[in-house]
Amino acid sequence: MEDSFSTYHPIINFFYFSVILIISMFFNHPMILGISLISAILYAVVLQGWKKALKFNLLFMLPMLIIVALINPLFNHSGVTILFYLDNGNPITLESIIYGLVMSVMLIQVIIWFSCYNIIMTSDKFIYLFGRIIPALSLIFSMVLRFVPKFKAQLKVISNGQKCIGRDITNGNILMRARHGVTILSIMVTWALENAIETADSMKARGYGLKGRTAFSLYRFDNRDKGMFGVMLILLVIFIIGVSMGNTFVQYNPIIIINGIVPMSLSSFFTYFIFLVFCLIPVAVDGFSAMKWQKMKEVIPEKTKCAEIRVGIEAQ
Repeated sequence: MEDSFSTYHPIINFFYFSVILIISMFFNHPMILGISLISAILYAVVLQGWKKALKFNLLFMLPMLIIVALINPLFNHSGVTILFYLDNGNPITLESIIYGLVMSVMLIQVIIWFSCYNIIMTSDKFIYLFGRIIPALSLIFSMVLRFVPKFKAQLKVISNGQKCIGRDITNGNILMRARHGVTILSIMVTWALENAIETADSMKARGYGLKGRTAFSLYRFDNRDKGMFGVMLILLVIFIIGVSMGNTFVQYNPIIIINGIVPMSLSSFFTYFIFLVFCLIPVAVDGFSAMKWQKMKEVIPEKTKCAEIRVGIEAQ
């Protein structure tokens, strides 16, 4: 089943991811980071499936989390709680370890959110939103979004072609493999530059970016979009009020100060809950859509059965 949240207007999709990414990048409170990370993983599972999402998180995100968390204490020695000293005399502090873990979680959840963004916000949606405002930049950005999957597909084609003539990176000794790899890379760079030039010339020939140019679009901002936008604005305003009350304040150096956890006040709990609701909007939309679709599948056979009985009775 298609993701239901992606069927909303591009303004709704872009507004949601913009708010989520801004909060995820600039708020390092443990509760905010935890909620954002869990929500990002859940939405990635909804979009990509359990196997692909868990494979990506375990193979790439988990090692990155460990590496970033270990690197920070080696270079950042701020903090008053000294655990031990290195051979060069630099201290390893509890605050630097915790801050490294926080930074690694922040990096990982931003990457996961961007992976979801790339699936929902297609190049067509981005050009629709910013094609008239910043035509050149929107075209470049849409090309960048398409570049990675197209690059991977073309790399596979070129690698298979080179393999057929015995020039793949698996053929020959180490020196020959390196030479074959450089050749494949050179072919890929040439293809990428040529593809970018062709795309730019094609868009220019179609009048892209000219003043007064109109564009066909299927997107309409209907009542459903207005309702969703209103809900998002209300949740965001309530969250901002909670932030202004200091419920998301946190400090890691030189001592750790975290507001709103121990003890957790009603206002801080409500702030975290509002942020959780905002993060889970796409998952909730997909869940309600799946339930509605399942209910329709159950009703349709019953109506078909009743129609068959009615036709049989009339035939008698």
